[in-house]
Amino acid sequence: MKNFFRNILYGAAIGVAMIIPGVSGGTIAVLLDIYDKLIDALGSLRKNFKENILFLIPILLGAVLAFAAMYFPLYYALIYAPLPTVLLFVGLMIGSLPKLFSESRTYGFDKLNVVSVIVPFILIIGICVSKLYISAGSADLSAAMPLWGYFALFAVAMLASCALVVPGVSGSMLLMIFGYYDSIFETIKLLLSDFWHSALVLVIFAFGLVLGFFSIAKLMKYFLKRFPRGTHWAIVGFVLGSIPAVFIVFDYASAPLDGLQIGLGCALCVLGAVLTYALTAYMSKKIKDREE
Repeated sequence: MKNFFRNILYGAAIGVAMIIPGVSGGTIAVLLDIYDKLIDALGSLRKNFKENILFLIPILLGAVLAFAAMYFPLYYALIYAPLPTVLLFVGLMIGSLPKLFSESRTYGFDKLNVVSVIVPFILIIGICVSKLYISAGSADLSAAMPLWGYFALFAVAMLASCALVVPGVSGSMLLMIFGYYDSIFETIKLLLSDFWHSALVLVIFAFGLVLGFFSIAKLMKYFLKRFPRGTHWAIVGFVLGSIPAVFIVFDYASAPLDGLQIGLGCALCVLGAVLTYALTAYMSKKIKDREE
C-alpha cells in the first residue's frame, strides 16, 4: 500500500511536467529514479502482466489526476508568473543532476560515450530552436476539419508520446511546434459546449498517445538492455539539453520580466535545486543502508 501511494505521487509529478513546455515527463521519471523500471514494465507488459500493471496503474492514475487538477493553476501561473514557474522546474532538474551522473558512472564511461551525451543534447536544442522558426499556427480541430485532419491528429499524438518515454523531449513543446498545443487544450474546454465532437478528438488523440507510448517504450527497453552504458549516457544528454531548452521555448514577449519576477524565479530555482538534491541524497542513503 505504501508503494501504491508513492507511485501515485511519482505519476503526479510526471503529469504536472506534461503541462509545462520544455519539461519532459520522461525527464521527471529519470530524476525520480523510476525510469528503467517504468520502461521495463511497459516493454514487457504481457510477460509479467499482474506485477507490471500493479506498478503502472498508480503512476497513470497520479498523472491523470495531477494533470486534471493542476492544468488551470499552472496555466494561469504561466500567464501571470511564467519565469518563476519555469525556474522552479529548472531548479528541480538541476538538483537531481548529481544523482543522475553518479548512477550513469556505474555503467562506466569511455570516449565514445561523449557522443552519446552530445548528440541528444544537440537534438533537444535543435527541436527547441525549430520552434522559433516554425510557425504552424493553430491546428483546426473543430467539427469542420477535413477527414485527413483526424489522421494528422493521430500521427502528432504518436509523436508527442515520445515525451512520456524519451527524457528531455517535451510533449507540450512538440505540440506547440506542430500547432496542436492550444488547439488540444481548447478542445478540453469545449467539452461542456460541444461534447461529442470534442470527446471524439480527445479519444483519437489518446489512442495515438497510447500506441506511440508502448511502441517507443519497447524500443527504449531494447536499447537499455542491449546498450545500457550508451543509453544511460544518452539519457544524461537529453536531461542536460532539457535545461536550456526551457529557456529557448520561453515566451519572453508576453512575460512580465520585472524585478519581482526575476527575484522570485531565482529564489524558487535555488529552492527547487536544494530540495531535490536533499531528497535524492536522502533516498540514496536510505537505499544504501537497506542494502548493508
